Amino acid sequence: MLKERMTRTPYGLEKSSRQDRIVPIFATRFLMTSSASAASLRAQFRSLEEERERTWEPAALAVNINQRQTLVREHGKAAHIVREGDVLPAFTLPAVDGSTVSLDDLVAKGPAVLVFFRFAGCPACNIALPHYRDTLWPDLKAAGIPLVAISPQPAATLSNIAVRHDLPFPVVTDTGLKLSRALGLTYTFDEASRQSALAKGGKSVVLNGLDDTWELPKPAVIIVGPGRVVRFADVSPDWMDRTESARVLSVLELNRGEVTHAA
Repeated sequence: MLKERMTRTPYGLEKSSRQDRIVPIFATRFLMTSSASAASLRAQFRSLEEERERTWEPAALAVNINQRQTLVREHGKAAHIVREGDVLPAFTLPAVDGSTVSLDDLVAKGPAVLVFFRFAGCPACNIALPHYRDTLWPDLKAAGIPLVAISPQPAATLSNIAVRHDLPFPVVTDTGLKLSRALGLTYTFDEASRQSALAKGGKSVVLNGLDDTWELPKPAVIIVGPGRVVRFADVSPDWMDRTESARVLSVLELNRGEVTHAA
C-alpha cells in the first residue's frame, strides 16, 4: 500500500507528498463531518489538545500553551475591549468572493453576528467555523440574521477556509487589522511564538497582510444591532476557548437550549 509522507509547512499545516494539496495537520481527525461538527466546541478542542499532547514535541507544545496562558492572564489589562453598549465604527470590508460587506447594511433591519477568527490555517479556526456553519448558521438564516466571519488575512489565502468548508456565509478581510484594533481584540505573538513561526518559514504578512507585526485578533463573537450598537460581545483570549453556538442563539432568543462556553 502506498504510504503518504506529510511534511510540515508554516502555520500548522502539512503538505501531502501523494497529492498536491495543503491540509490541516488534524485533517484525518477534524475535517468536519456533520456528526463531528455537531459536538460542542469544548469537546472538539479537548480532542485536538489531546492529539497534540500525543504527537507534538514537548517544546513546541509548551510554546503554544504558554502563549495562550499569557493572553488569558493579560486579557483584563487592555485599555478597552469591545463590550455591550458600545457603538461600532462604520466599516465596509472586502469578502473573499470579491464582494464587499457593510456593517450598516448588515444591521439595517435587525441584528447581525460577527465572528472574528485568526487565519485560514489555524487548526482551532478550522474546527470553529464549520461548527458555526452546522450549529449556528441554520437558525440565524431562518431568522434572517446575517453572520460574517472576519480575519485580517489577505483574501487570496483567506479564501482557502471558505472553500475548504463550503462556508455559506461571507468571509471577509479586516484589512490592516483596523477593525480588530479598534475593538481591542488584537494580540502580538510572544518571542517564542514568533521564533517558532519564523523557523517554519512563516511570515507575518501572510497572516495579517502587514510586515513584521505578528499580530492577530483574539477569537470573538459580537452581536450588533441597529445603530451599530453591540448587544453581546464574547472575546476569547485563549483561541482554544470559543463561544458556543447555544450561547449566541440564547442571546438572540432563538432557542431555549443549554448555554455553555468552551473552556
